[in-house]
Amino acid sequence: MLFAGLYRYYGIRKGELAEGINDYASAKRWEIHYLIGGTIQAFFLGLFCFTAIFWKPDTFGEVGSIAVIMGSTVTIVGRNYGSRAMVTVQSLACVAPIAVGLMLKGGFNNFVLGLYLVPFMFVIKKMADNVRTVLFNALKEERRSSSLAQRFNRALNTMSHGLVMFSPEGNVVVANAQAAEILGFKSSEQLLGRTLKALLMRGVAGGLLSAKDCHYAETRLTRGLREGGDQKVMLRLTDGRHLEFSAREGRDELGVLTFEEVTQRVEAEAKIRFMARYDSLTGLPNRAYFHEIVSELLAGGDPARLCGLAVFDLDDFKSTNDTLGHPIGDGLIYAVAEKLAAATSDDEQISRFGGDEFMIFFNRVEDEKELSLRLAMIFEKLQGEVDVAGHSLRIQASGGAALAPAGVSDVDTMIVKADLALYKAKEQGKNGWRLFEAEMDAAFRNRQVMKTDLRSAVEAKSLRVVFQPIVDIKSMQISGCEALCRWDHPELGPISPGTFIPLAEEMGIVSEISALVLQAACEECASWPEHLRVSVNLSAKDFHSGSVVNLVQDALTKADLSPHRLEIEVTETALLDDKMSTRTYLEDLRRLGVSIALDDFGTGYSSLSYLHTLPLDKVKIDGSFLVDVTKNDRSLRLLTSVVELSRNLGLAVTVEGVETFAQLKILSTAVQPDLVQGFLFGSALTATGIETMSSRVWPFANNPKALEAPRRL
Repeated sequence: MLFAGLYRYYGIRKGELAEGINDYASAKRWEIHYLIGGTIQAFFLGLFCFTAIFWKPDTFGEVGSIAVIMGSTVTIVGRNYGSRAMVTVQSLACVAPIAVGLMLKGGFNNFVLGLYLVPFMFVIKKMADNVRTVLFNALKEERRSSSLAQRFNRALNTMSHGLVMFSPEGNVVVANAQAAEILGFKSSEQLLGRTLKALLMRGVAGGLLSAKDCHYAETRLTRGLREGGDQKVMLRLTDGRHLEFSAREGRDELGVLTFEEVTQRVEAEAKIRFMARYDSLTGLPNRAYFHEIVSELLAGGDPARLCGLAVFDLDDFKSTNDTLGHPIGDGLIYAVAEKLAAATSDDEQISRFGGDEFMIFFNRVEDEKELSLRLAMIFEKLQGEVDVAGHSLRIQASGGAALAPAGVSDVDTMIVKADLALYKAKEQGKNGWRLFEAEMDAAFRNRQVMKTDLRSAVEAKSLRVVFQPIVDIKSMQISGCEALCRWDHPELGPISPGTFIPLAEEMGIVSEISALVLQAACEECASWPEHLRVSVNLSAKDFHSGSVVNLVQDALTKADLSPHRLEIEVTETALLDDKMSTRTYLEDLRRLGVSIALDDFGTGYSSLSYLHTLPLDKVKIDGSFLVDVTKNDRSLRLLTSVVELSRNLGLAVTVEGVETFAQLKILSTAVQPDLVQGFLFGSALTATGIETMSSRVWPFANNPKALEAPRRL
């Protein structure tokens, strides 16, 4: 036994001095040393007991050896549970000799007692297995818990939010590194044990938070930690940072407080809010925000006070954009905004309402006279020239204003009234302003009613077409006519084309009227004598697309009219809109066999350039050339020159607006155009009237002296 003990002690010391168990092979090798030493020791213990019981029997020896062996055997479970082989070997080596010695000693009682010791070996083995299982499970759970703790710690300290958990008593039990950094602590351990109030008061002590904000945040967050729900608090620190706190009641009565710095988000939201409310070019409130501001101002204060609203619109701003480009136009808008801002007071709200339109709201005005004075002062400061990228631009604007008590008006109504006044100011020559009057509203409503009635008339095709004769100046016989549209309103009677055609252009239905007139003119002309032609005036909007060519083709086809009997009149406005595309469409129409005439020649500023660049067949000289042609030699020479110029370019000439015999006489003798047209030859006729007069020759055709007759034909 001494030898076995020394051997085992030697093995233990050798194992302690070795480098340790690092892999499975070294573990296996050291287990063999362990088994050898343990087996030898257990064998000598068992042999000692066998000797005392059977080989050299002795009463004290038996009791002593059994007591020592059984006491040592019980410790096998605690010392050797890690090795199943060691437990088995030592149990067998220690207990088996005792059992064998008792059974060999003789006697029934000894034999039975020996048998009872056999199950004890299995009990030891089972106990060792249970201890090993429990401890191994505990080891695995410890490793698992350690892994989970590491993961939780990593997640806790890498999250972008600060997180603090409070115990039911209100003390911090968990905190992450982000929370420590945001709150100004060196480590998260320094937060442990502190209360919410202590954390917030640290900000007060550091001058980052006011005592009022601290109390407010503590109250709100404490309610969230205790009562459940989700309480959010935004705090703005004195250094410009913004912190957002969120408190909620957690599990196991733990309160959870999360917070993060949201300075960038707050600044981005403020920028987005600014972009949504203010004009990006001028920095003035936009339409929606201006509406909101004025609505709030009208709703507050004395409801009996007078408030004013003015709208300003730059005159001819489109030409600035078209000729100098949009960047220059934007520069002009910015300059106007600066002038308006300098010309208004804090009691006045300015807005860029869109495009070149600005609005000013006057929150309190004593009377109409004061509003007039204030607007006059603004107009005076607004006028003048500004330099935009090297271009000297003159600011000229028109305005409209409305005055109303705050308690009985609203923003939209005041804007409508100001717009009506602006419209009236532009009608009267621009570069001025008008105050809204009730008559303007009535005129506007009448205009809207007329628009509705005109649309209904176009849809019902109740417009009628009449024809004004065009007379050959040599034969004094009708050679053709111009188709004109007439509208007989059921209540207002005849409406002038000068009234309803602009309305139709504004409404976008003028092309429908053109199609109606074109179709009717072609159908009527088809029934006239072969030498008669018809002329139809198409609007500028008809030439915005190539469909105008198809429109003319369809009208000719449906009426079965020869193309050479149709003449299309195009105004200078159509040419100014898009000269290149209009030229293309005119060329396509000429390919159909249709004649092209330039209508109202001389009313524009660039008509001469069209005579040799566009595919024209005829020029219709405006009647304004005839106003004083009988009295002014210069006017006569101008008219004669235009006719000669046109004829030299191979163009036929029609002079419009012939109303007196004196005008006809001088045209016949001195100017000699190809055709004349005017009220001298009668008012516009129906299609039947044109057919009836188609063969008529005026009596003074071969007698120029008859032109001096005072009677009207």
